[in-house]
Amino acid sequence: MKANEGKPFIKADDIQWETVDNGVQRKILGFDSEIMMVCVKFEQGAVGTLHHHVHRQNTYVAEGSFEVTIDGVKQALKQGDCFFVAPDLVHGVLALEKGLLIDVFTPYREEFLK
Repeated sequence: MKANEGKPFIKADDIQWETVDNGVQRKILGFDSEIMMVCVKFEQGAVGTLHHHVHRQNTYVAEGSFEVTIDGVKQALKQGDCFFVAPDLVHGVLALEKGLLIDVFTPYREEFLK
């Protein structure tokens, strides 16, 4: 069992931020083989590079504002908004200001645990 796998309670302060790109850090919160929640912190101007994966993704904008691109369509989203990404659609974000995204994936992102 990996850290936080299947745990009923998870305290964010117990998890270290991991740097994933310039100005982008993440914390892997609760997960099992079917679902995963990830907190992603962005500095202003940081980019979540365009990419795709087989997972369904639902993302909540917890803080800040972002330009979100999904399948070639761009939209500005702010705190309280969310977006959904179907499997294999190309998507990414640009942090218009410092912000925080909460990503939920199904199934879990096994590669995030390596």
